[in-house]
Amino acid sequence: MKQTVLITIGRLPKALDFARSFKAAGWRVLVAEPFKTHLTGASVCVDQSYQVPPPAAGKGAYLSALLDLIVAQKVDLILPLSEETMHVAHLRDQLPPGVRLYAPPVDQLLGLHDKASFPERALSHGLTVPETAKLGTPHAAAIAARQDYVIKPIFSCSGRAVSLHGAGTSLTEATASLNEPAIVQAQMKGRQYSTFAIARAGRVLVNIVYQAAIMTGSVAVAFERVQIPAIDQWVAAFVQAEAYDGFISFDFFLEADGQAYAIECNPRVTSGVHFLVTDDLAPAILGNSDHPVRLKDIDLMQQFYPTLTEVQASMFKGPRFWSNLKILRKARDVTWDKADPMPFITMPITAFSIIAMSMRQQKTFGQVSTQDISWFEGEILETF
Repeated sequence: MKQTVLITIGRLPKALDFARSFKAAGWRVLVAEPFKTHLTGASVCVDQSYQVPPPAAGKGAYLSALLDLIVAQKVDLILPLSEETMHVAHLRDQLPPGVRLYAPPVDQLLGLHDKASFPERALSHGLTVPETAKLGTPHAAAIAARQDYVIKPIFSCSGRAVSLHGAGTSLTEATASLNEPAIVQAQMKGRQYSTFAIARAGRVLVNIVYQAAIMTGSVAVAFERVQIPAIDQWVAAFVQAEAYDGFISFDFFLEADGQAYAIECNPRVTSGVHFLVTDDLAPAILGNSDHPVRLKDIDLMQQFYPTLTEVQASMFKGPRFWSNLKILRKARDVTWDKADPMPFITMPITAFSIIAMSMRQQKTFGQVSTQDISWFEGEILETF
């Protein structure tokens, strides 16, 4: 009898990678998704998609719907991938015997997701991070007075409510429209990179370092894999110190002296996963293979439709258009597979709800695609 995996997000390309990998491994693949139509649901690798209420409409209702689905469909493995991970991790103590949840313990997960506590954890492990303090403290005021700084909500993703300010800019002025707990962090001036790693019991199985090639807002829609040993070493040391098991990602700045500074941790999957050989993902999660997770033979990848939009938008902006057009022509799309073409072909249709919200709310695609599944400060999980 086939084992069953439940992927708890379907709208994002990274979910498609895991659906394809588990199908190739002989598993039955189910997807739970708040949107009625979604990218991964168009794949031949998905046996069934189920619409569930979004966490934003009530976390108790969301988890109850997932639990009912897990029991009814005899799910063996629950696989959260994106911001919904912070919610799904709370299912651990409610699961039927034998059902595995691929996520770290809630306390560790939320401690790393928290942009105030993560730098403290990194410093306790002897690792480099920018000077950071909670908004409203004397330390935060001191940072803002002497150097350029960043304001970030404690729980934020896709650049939501992040702002940059010059040294000496009043914190009252900088946070006039902010109504949630936040941090003040020293601005780094080096080159920015992102990572994605799969870890097992404190050991990094694979770590991808990549940089943005084309951005939509603060989210990369075309990205290039690079090799930065200082970042690899930082990630390996953090994973070992935390005895971490699961997906973990970071954003870094590499300064002129070669020192890597992690500005935040994202304990979930990021776009770096697209550089990994798809068939190797399921074995890495299941822990039943010592075969190394391989890299694809390409270093430049893109989400074609949003990249195309950015290329069109840059058409009358001089040299930027030509460089963007070169990337569009050269980069491999993250969803295209000739054996499974419909996710790519139907993406403008399956993503229509997100596109419409983006236009209506005047926010980026990345922001609206996660706003109903994100975890925010002060949220209390209802009994379910």
